[in-house]
Order: sequence, then structure tokens, then C-alpha cells
Amino acid sequence: MKALILVGGFGTRLRPLTLSVPKPLVEFANKPMILHQIEALEAIGVNEVVLAISYQPEVMLNFVKEIETKLGIKITCSQETEPLGTAGPLALARDKLIDGSGEPIFVLNSDVISEYPLKEMIEFHKSHGGEASIMVTKVDEPSKYGVVVMEESTGQVQNFVEKPKLFVGNKINAGIYLLDPSVLDRIELKPTSIEKEVFPKIAAEKKLHAMVLPGFWMDVGQPRDYITGLRLYLDSLKQKSPSKLATGSHIVGNVLVDESAQIGEGCLIGPDVSIGSGCVIESGVRLSRCTVMRGVRIKKHACLSSSIIGWHSTVGQWARVENMTILGEDVHVRDEIYSNGGVVLSHKEIKSSILKPEIVM
Repeated sequence: MKALILVGGFGTRLRPLTLSVPKPLVEFANKPMILHQIEALEAIGVNEVVLAISYQPEVMLNFVKEIETKLGIKITCSQETEPLGTAGPLALARDKLIDGSGEPIFVLNSDVISEYPLKEMIEFHKSHGGEASIMVTKVDEPSKYGVVVMEESTGQVQNFVEKPKLFVGNKINAGIYLLDPSVLDRIELKPTSIEKEVFPKIAAEKKLHAMVLPGFWMDVGQPRDYITGLRLYLDSLKQKSPSKLATGSHIVGNVLVDESAQIGEGCLIGPDVSIGSGCVIESGVRLSRCTVMRGVRIKKHACLSSSIIGWHSTVGQWARVENMTILGEDVHVRDEIYSNGGVVLSHKEIKSSILKPEIVM
């Protein structure tokens, strides 16, 4: 089987992190976002993954070589020269995806994190005999999304309603699809939306079915959702692989710590924290609901919550960092500084407190 991962886009909502690397390579729970997906695909027998790329292609290509060797799966890139939306990349990569086997093709959005029930999706797709399957997830506030209206018993999709004012359902597109090769014949090589142009036509022919995603789901393409997604992911990890989580008297709730990280005495870490490789957490530090990426040093008695600390940054002694503060790569926060929602671009020293949410250039 083959799969295409939609990697294009500038990742503007996750800046300044995406100014250093493309969004799919930003670490989530200590590994690049896209690696979560590639590993899930490889686990169910997908033997070739095509990455539809446009932004910073050379960085993606270097990553691909490394992962191909590690996982033993073929990864190729299909490079856009202009943005092609969510369907155009399928037409562009058609020759790489269609091999005459007739096997359905997985298509995933690169910033979706879930338990990836891909094996169940193959069974669902084969059972209904339609042309395409989409994964949907239930949400509390459907008015913020495009809602998939479906027949509950069969999963047959009837139509799509964008940000409905009145309640029509609570299931939204989860960004994971399984398509028969014939779907690619429906797509022209031009900027096209699979959600707005391709799926409604297949639904009108009663050939589109939706499977409700079991377990958690989150689009982690913006900081607040990234932090929420980490909580959901760590909850899931506790259920499925609790041995991967950190333990000890200094750990509260679910915490993921790379084995190369160093943690000093008297720290209190958690809940919902991931600490990357080569990090140094000095004594007396308090961390909660945050991601600390590789190579970061957090000095004595600093307190961090609801924040993302970019690669090779430093947080000074007694500093307080909170309220969706995002530090880009190589940012250095001086001792005793307070950051309330600061978004700090890479390669910067912060010498005075950030008292209200703002972007620091």
C-alpha cells in the first residue's frame, strides 16, 4: 500500500518554530510530527510514503534520507512549485501513487495527531465498497468547523456544512482519508480543495463513507492546540505504553523525558510535559503543561507553564514563563524575567519582562 502526506504550507500559526524547520519536522512529544504518522503507516504495512512538499524542500529531503534508513520504508517527495491546495498534490503525485495494484491510498494531513486506527480504516473501507473513506471526529462546538453530515448506521456521507449556525451534527473531518485510485482521476492538476470540491461530488454519488475516529484527535498546527494535543497524546500513552513515561517523586501526572536529558534535585515536573534530548533542567525547576525541545537549559528555580521552549534556548534563574509563551530557536531569557504570552523570534536575548502577550522581534 501507498500513502501521501500533505506537508505543504508555511506553518504560519506555529511561528517562530516554523521559521527554523518546516512544520512537519517540529517535534511533538520528542519526535517530528510527521514521524508519528510515518511510523503508524509503516506498522500496518504501507511500504511507500509520498510527501507532498513545497516549503524548505532541502530540509525535508535530508530528513527523508535519515528516516528511510531507520524504518526501512520507501519515502519519496513530490514537490509543488506553486500551492496546489489539498487535492492538487494528489494529481501532481499521481504517477508515484498509482501502481496498478488497485489498492486504496492513504492521505493524511501532516499536523493531525491521533492513535491512527489505520488497520480498522482499511477494514471499514473494504466493507462499504464505496470509492473513498474519511475519518471524522466528534467535537463539542461544531459551529467552528465544517461538519460532515452522515447516515449514522452506514457511515454514508450525505453532505458537508461549513460552520453551521444551526446544529446539523457534531462530526468534523479529521484529515485522514483512504481513497480508491479512481479518486485521483477526478482531480485536475491545479489548486483544488479535496474537502470543498472533490468529496462533495463523491458524496453526491453515494460513494463517500465516514468512520468515526476512536480515541483522541487534535490538529496541532497552532500553539494552544499543540499543548492540548500533548495532554491527549500523553493520556493515550499512559493507557497503551505506560513504561515510556517518566516516574519518580519529582514527577506529577504524565511526563515524557528523553533519556539523555538531565534533571536536577528538587524539581517538580508535570503534568503534561515533554523534555527533549540533551536538555539540562537545573535544581528546583517547576514545569507544567509545556514542551521543552532538544538542547534547552532551564536554570535554577525557574517556573514554566503552558509554553513551548524552542531548540537550544536558555531560561534564566528564577524566571517565570507562562500563558502560551513561545520561544523560537536559540532564545535566551535572563534571570528573574517574566514572560506573559511572549512570542519570541529566534536568536534573541530577553533582558526585560514581557508583561502582556506580544511578538518580540
